Amino acid sequence: MNQEITLTREVDAIQIPSGDTITLPSDTPVVITQSLGGTYTVATSSGLARISSEDADALGIDKEASEERSREAERMKDAPVEDQVWHQLKQVYDPEIPVDIVNLGLVYDCTVEDEEGKQVVKVKMTLTAPGCGMGPAIAADAQARVMTIDEIDDARVELVWDPPWNQDMISEEGKMKLGMI
Repeated sequence: MNQEITLTREVDAIQIPSGDTITLPSDTPVVITQSLGGTYTVATSSGLARISSEDADALGIDKEASEERSREAERMKDAPVEDQVWHQLKQVYDPEIPVDIVNLGLVYDCTVEDEEGKQVVKVKMTLTAPGCGMGPAIAADAQARVMTIDEIDDARVELVWDPPWNQDMISEEGKMKLGMI
């Protein structure tokens, strides 16, 4: 990480912190600043952007890490559904902070409910700042992760602002990763 890489092809990315979709052309020099949860935060001459794991090949990253995530997902298949949901939420990261949304204290509530014979996950989460343009992208990432669980028929992620997030909500694990303890 923190080594300049040249994109081998054009990729769609999400601009940080605005959350706008942008296209990074082939041959764009980037520096990977964070690689967590299957996404890559890169620094470009125009600022930070998030690149999906689907475009890892454009960064010259082999599929080995992706295969390891698949093996881990396979191991989780026998776990209770609630555990699988929390595991998937722990794979979602704010692209500017190297701690998952669960350990950051951003997930306020998560339930698995039966609605007319369908398993529905309902997540209430917040952001570190109300004006964060990445909010919809982070929420969509959480929803997409939960939907990878075979037993789940629907996932609804709601952004809420009450109570306002503060650093006391970060778990001990999160604080350790951030060097706060």
